[in-house]
Amino acid sequence: MNSLLQDAQAAGARVGLKGDRITINGGIPLRGRIEVRGAKNFVTKAMVAAILGEGPSVLRNVPDISDVRVVRGLLEVHGVKVTDGAEEGELLLDPSAVESAHMADIDAHAGSSRIPILFCGPLLHRLGEAFIPDLGGCRIGDRPIDYHLDVLRKFGAVVDKLPSGIRMSAPNGLHGAKLELPYPSVGATEQVLLTAVRADGITELRGAAIEPEIMDLINVLQKMGAIISVDTDRVIRIEGVKKLVGYSHTALFDRNEAASWAAAALATNGDIYVGGARQPEMLTFLNVFRKVGGAFEIHDDGIRFFHPGGPLKPVIIETDVHPGFMTDWQQPLVVALAKAEGVSIVHETVYEQRFGFTDALNDMGAKIQVHKECLGGHPCRFGQRNFNHSAVIMGPVELKGADIEVPDLRGGFSHLIAALTAEGRSTVSNVGIISRGYENFITKLQLLGADFVLEG
Repeated sequence: MNSLLQDAQAAGARVGLKGDRITINGGIPLRGRIEVRGAKNFVTKAMVAAILGEGPSVLRNVPDISDVRVVRGLLEVHGVKVTDGAEEGELLLDPSAVESAHMADIDAHAGSSRIPILFCGPLLHRLGEAFIPDLGGCRIGDRPIDYHLDVLRKFGAVVDKLPSGIRMSAPNGLHGAKLELPYPSVGATEQVLLTAVRADGITELRGAAIEPEIMDLINVLQKMGAIISVDTDRVIRIEGVKKLVGYSHTALFDRNEAASWAAAALATNGDIYVGGARQPEMLTFLNVFRKVGGAFEIHDDGIRFFHPGGPLKPVIIETDVHPGFMTDWQQPLVVALAKAEGVSIVHETVYEQRFGFTDALNDMGAKIQVHKECLGGHPCRFGQRNFNHSAVIMGPVELKGADIEVPDLRGGFSHLIAALTAEGRSTVSNVGIISRGYENFITKLQLLGADFVLEG
């Protein structure tokens, strides 16, 4: 069994997904209402932050996704008591008995997730040591952990690379540092925040990521007693404190999932009300959605996304860090762009290998060419590195059913959309990967009227 299939089956099994492939009869518009809960890219980091508190924390609006269950397992092997709260989507996290975990236990729970690297700062503060195994994740580009290790070293951590993983210690404690990111990396910014809040002295981080999920993590840390300021020039300053307490917090919604369902509505000529979605965090996406020809209505409890009729229009998109167009938004939207009348261009500037999913779309009849050149309005850091990071989408085309294998989380949802749009029958394999970031997506497809059978 290949590693991709193993990852997919393990991810799906964590949330009770019975099967690893889905057969879809396409051509049916998706219509109805679904709900989105807390953002995967925030919730998992807020769960880690609970380790830093001297009392229990309460996190609400938590989605039942595979990545959340991975982090829950990692917390539990480190002695954190995690229990379900009285309301659905509520977690109680008690870190009073935090302890070191065996490398094998960490490895067994982490699987291909990279989340263990973010445990290091909090564990160094609580225990004076931390262990992490080799790390994996979606195959969408180079995500080395070396920068994380360099950051931890600057705080005073001693890093020892072992055959089984990495051991870290802090014999003299952790101390504030001056850091500058060469690129506004979300993961590196999270690492700095989770490490600096209890480090001795002041930390200054230049070139920080300022995504809504980062700001919500800062909200949580401030509730715990941290002192953090964010300047308009991407500079974050953290004054370390000796003690943090638990927090009570409701997670912001998952804007990536909301955008994915919006793209599904557009591609299938459908009408989907995404409960829980909010306008401010989706401002950039909504502008592009409208330019392509989609329509939306903003309500107090969500956003309605629908195809208003008429032809879709080609656009030029360049992904970027917040407040730009998110990289996680482009993959689902590409399926709709294949139906637009004209030539669209997507210039990917965040991950250098994110267009592998287009091979399957071409097999279904799409006309997508990928290029090594920067085809957007400005060059990016991948332009001289020989990566296929620009895509030209020529439309309109009518997709035909095919057998597809999911390559990664967002690419996988794009394949679902393609199968739902296509004429005829498609079989999409390795769908368990999708459960890493999409809560109850099988149930949501049923609610929206999709015609499918889950198999395997």
